[in-house]
Amino acid sequence: MTAAQPIRTALISVSDKSGLTDLAAGLARHGVRFLSTGGTAKALREAGYEVTDVSEVTGFPEMMDGRVKTLHPKVHGGLLALRDNADHLAAMEAHGIGAIDLLVVNLYPFEATVAKNAPYDECVENIDIGGPAMIRAAAKNHAGVAVVVDTEDYPALLAEMDSAGGTTSFEFRKRLALTAYGRTAAYDAAVSNWFAQALEEPAPRRRAVAGYLAQTLRYGENPHQEAAFYVDGTNRPGVATAYQLQGKALSYNNINDTDAAFELVSEFSPEQGPACAIIKHANPCGVATGATLADAYERAFDCDRTSAFGGIIALNQALDGATAAKIAEIFTEVVIAPEADEEARAIFAAKKNLRLLVTGGLPDPKAASMTVRQVSSGLLFQGKDNGHIALGDLKVVTKRAPTQDELRDMLFAWRVAKHVKSNAVIYAKDSATVGVGAGQMSRVDSTRIAARKSQDMAEALGLSEPTTKGSVVASDAFFPFADGLITAAEAGATAIIQPGGSIRDDEVIAAADERGLAMVLTGMRHFRH
Repeated sequence: MTAAQPIRTALISVSDKSGLTDLAAGLARHGVRFLSTGGTAKALREAGYEVTDVSEVTGFPEMMDGRVKTLHPKVHGGLLALRDNADHLAAMEAHGIGAIDLLVVNLYPFEATVAKNAPYDECVENIDIGGPAMIRAAAKNHAGVAVVVDTEDYPALLAEMDSAGGTTSFEFRKRLALTAYGRTAAYDAAVSNWFAQALEEPAPRRRAVAGYLAQTLRYGENPHQEAAFYVDGTNRPGVATAYQLQGKALSYNNINDTDAAFELVSEFSPEQGPACAIIKHANPCGVATGATLADAYERAFDCDRTSAFGGIIALNQALDGATAAKIAEIFTEVVIAPEADEEARAIFAAKKNLRLLVTGGLPDPKAASMTVRQVSSGLLFQGKDNGHIALGDLKVVTKRAPTQDELRDMLFAWRVAKHVKSNAVIYAKDSATVGVGAGQMSRVDSTRIAARKSQDMAEALGLSEPTTKGSVVASDAFFPFADGLITAAEAGATAIIQPGGSIRDDEVIAAADERGLAMVLTGMRHFRH
């Protein structure tokens, strides 16, 4: 049955009542009869509409604190009956089941309840049972029934009915069914994942992933790839929750790189001072702290000015006018910060293509969460890398212990290394990166590349020597041979922070002692592939 179907009876039962009266007005124009429950029925009556309680239809009152109200053959029969099936029509006639042509349901706010860290029992009470059952029934029978689960679809429904004499087309109902099953799937995924978290079960037998479309994208990493951006409702501050103040729509690569930049800069607490991270292709090309935000930006920029062109800039404090003026001197794709003052906004207003995002806060780098990556025919899940090392966790393994300045720079470089693609080697000095080696197949190559970048920047800045002189080096994993450490020493590094754990640790430690380097081990690695 693929013909246009008139809507004569609508069952409306919504938790989110926004837009309800406008919907009712539009349906009433077409003489639609309203069935409803509880608070929705009350809201419709208060708006002046005649409503039949579902309990009048079923012959049973709402019971068990509202847990049982729509789970009844007279409801599900009205939704599931095939309008062109003689046996179904006969059963409806025999049992006094009336057809329900439109179902409007949005579910108990389970995700919002979990997001506010509600107690276990409150979360359980917000698991909707009757709603998903009705939605699935109506969506299955989309040949004859329209189902609406999102308030943003109210205008489209009314426009469809207004243009087609109170009916809906088969194609329209199919699209509503697609949205409906996506909603119930996402809802069940949220419930399942919450149970896994409550049980502290890192690997449940079945794992569901769901998202809500935030933005269709022009293309993916390359123009021949289709792409879209979905949000998962967890509300971790970042690119998914940010408000875009200006600029073009974000691209796939913008979103990926902006997320990397903001997660990195969030390693540096605003209370401890301004920090800036500049990202290109998901890798940092400069990270620094400073006396001011503008100072932090300039110091990050001076690590690799070439790569910073067309990059992503993340700040850990509110963007101010002085910093905005500095950033505006070169082409930048995206700037993301917790906030931006009026002077900064006015400066960026002249840069029409520059995207400015504000998040209202920073994510907690120590918070537990899951990351997921798709592989052929499967998904890889893991806990987010929220590992942190404090001063007391460091183990000095060389004859010379690091100085206080070296320790400060080691911990700074270590936080940056966590966000650099492996193999990662970071040179840092005075709480700023001075060389970044990322994504190489051998650690010694990352060490050489980072040192060479420092040499190039020294020449560009007119310095007498590379800024790696007197720097410290962080390596995201152990040195498998002494060659990487020797290369760092030749570049002028004086101290090394690395996880340790190689079968050649003694060889590497001996090479450090021979060159008067201080070295500490963390016992924790930060691979990032």
